[in-house]
Amino acid sequence: MTDRWALAPAEDGGVEIAPLGPDGLPAGPVRREADLSAAVRGRPEVARWVWRSTAEVYPRLLATGVRVERCYDIEDAETLLLGHEGRHGEPRSAAAALARLRRLPVPPDPPQRSAEPGAQSPLFEPQAVHVPLADLVKVYADQQRRHDTTAHPERMRLLTAAESAGMLVAAEMNRAGLPWSAEAHRRVLHELLGERYAGGGEPRRLAELADEVSAAFGRRVRPDLPADVIKAFAQAGIKVRSTRRWEIESLDHPAVKPLVEYKKLYRIWVAHGWSWLQDWVRDGRFRPEFLAGGTVTGRWVTNGGGGLQIPKVIRRAVVADPGWRLVVADADQMEPRVLAAISRDPGLMEVAGRETDLYQSVSDRAFAGDRAQAKLAVLGAVYGQTSGDGLKNLAALRRRFPRAVAYVDEAARAGEEGRLVRTWLGRTCPPAAGAGDDAVEEAGIPVPDAEDEQGGGSGPQDWVPGYASTNARARGRFARNFVVQGSAADWALLLLAALRRTCADMAAELVFFQHDEVIVHCPEEEAEAVVAAIREAAELAGRLTFGETPVRFPFTTAVVESYADAK
Repeated sequence: MTDRWALAPAEDGGVEIAPLGPDGLPAGPVRREADLSAAVRGRPEVARWVWRSTAEVYPRLLATGVRVERCYDIEDAETLLLGHEGRHGEPRSAAAALARLRRLPVPPDPPQRSAEPGAQSPLFEPQAVHVPLADLVKVYADQQRRHDTTAHPERMRLLTAAESAGMLVAAEMNRAGLPWSAEAHRRVLHELLGERYAGGGEPRRLAELADEVSAAFGRRVRPDLPADVIKAFAQAGIKVRSTRRWEIESLDHPAVKPLVEYKKLYRIWVAHGWSWLQDWVRDGRFRPEFLAGGTVTGRWVTNGGGGLQIPKVIRRAVVADPGWRLVVADADQMEPRVLAAISRDPGLMEVAGRETDLYQSVSDRAFAGDRAQAKLAVLGAVYGQTSGDGLKNLAALRRRFPRAVAYVDEAARAGEEGRLVRTWLGRTCPPAAGAGDDAVEEAGIPVPDAEDEQGGGSGPQDWVPGYASTNARARGRFARNFVVQGSAADWALLLLAALRRTCADMAAELVFFQHDEVIVHCPEEEAEAVVAAIREAAELAGRLTFGETPVRFPFTTAVVESYADAK
């Protein structure tokens, strides 16, 4: 008996199901059942369900208490396969894949749905074209064939399986929600912003800072309007291109200090103020809609609520339930470890396998013990530092770790020449992406260890001296970074899959994930077991993703009552 079944919700509210053979085609008759949950619950022997979209099916199952072990998301796999075939951007729906298979006109994808504040995940995706099960399995069988034509079929199969597992994790996280204390949040807002004024105007502290900025310039200036601030600086004889913190904080002018403070607090007020709290927190939970693989690098995004940009100070509102704890785990120095694994550089793999601090080990080898220079050199190699001390640092790095530097250099050349660039498992960077600096930000590429006081990332220019912002080499910088960040995203999916499997036997629940950080909410007595599970999941993910290497993927883990206490 096969342990793989296909499933398709029917237009009349029922469901079609069928067992699948090794070729991906039905190994038995298609059956119609009236209830989706009963159909799945009644077949515990099924190890993997094949369906059009996890977002279409799984929230409905979770709402009735049904959890599945594994799935295969056809539309997500179509996205990955199209990218690998150099067809990024073509419609990815099952209906589009079926039309291509039949050589018929390809329908466009339906528009992305917007998340509703405070709502649970939707029970279905609106405007999706219904594809009967008989046609759906034809698309699935063709995808199995297409996997075999990729550069590394087994890696590509692992990637699509990992991405589908990520879809399950995202749906379960959406269902669970991030524990959130509205009372603690209000205390933080009052402490930072002061009293609220009637009519929705700026709170007291922002109004005071706006007055200080205006007084410093000698005229009324709106600090929330960049054009007004730039004009005011120009009238004071200071030319600035923007009002970004990194550009203005070094200026010698009395308006700088209150302006920087205003910008920090204004962002909190707008992005996580009282209105946000009212819209997005319900019944002690914040539920941003997590979307696995939401960017070309494979990094996750959230559909509404700014779930991946929680400011440090607002993290005081993320509080475990009574008797429970938050296990907050942050991957240590992930970028250079991934670079070691994908480049197979013997020296860097040896360094990345030590128990000691990686950047310090690199500095001892190539930078006379200067850890700061070593860190800039490694991250500069990944992100593309092009001038200043970067060239000297890169030369020192190249002498000690030639294969690692050559790996990202080749990715950059391929990007500049318009060739396809792939992660270790086969996620593909489209040639048209990364045309400029904005594309890096839109693709979700983070800046490691450059978190500002808001808790979010800044641009590469914020931490790499001499960062070049010309468009001529932007595509190369994007591709250089993609092979590392994208491979890290692939590894993280397998980490989540392994951790999810362990937590299935516990009360613990995954509640948050971003790039290199995961939060598990668990009863206090399970905390030690969760810490061990994270460590074991990281090791397993490293072996599955990159094979047997000396590279370690350690986590800094904290068991806390509040997210703010983790760092």
